[in-house]
Amino acid sequence: MNDLNIRSVAENDLPAVLEMIKALAAHHDDTPTITLESLRRDALGDAPWLILPVAEAQGRLVGYAGLCPLAQLQFGVRGVDMHHLFVAEDQRGNGVGRALIDASLERSKAMGCRFMTVGTHPDNKTAAELYRAAGFEPLPPPGPRFRIKFEA
Repeated sequence: MNDLNIRSVAENDLPAVLEMIKALAAHHDDTPTITLESLRRDALGDAPWLILPVAEAQGRLVGYAGLCPLAQLQFGVRGVDMHHLFVAEDQRGNGVGRALIDASLERSKAMGCRFMTVGTHPDNKTAAELYRAAGFEPLPPPGPRFRIKFEA
């Protein structure tokens, strides 16, 4: 796609990114509770929690990646998890996803990261093939993990 531009999210992109996040949540049968305010806080606030590269084509946003910082403290190693990858339905198969992956990899390397992880649904063979083609290697399932929730 010749007119595709991958760049960092900007303030005026947030409403469109919010709609894409909601579309991805709906695809996974999740009920999104994200708000424009929480997206602004996490992507552009005083202490950004997320890195959001966006894909723009023909003057509109057609995709985004949601990158979350990781660390392996015992090794002094930084990493990134690609928590979300979304491409508008009418743009799938045009190289937008691969362009977002490549830009995310470059951004992670520029931040001094030594690895990137990504997960996908076991039935999503297309995504698995895309990640393998981009150089990702399958990982074994993690061991037991635990969570505690805090009051909002």
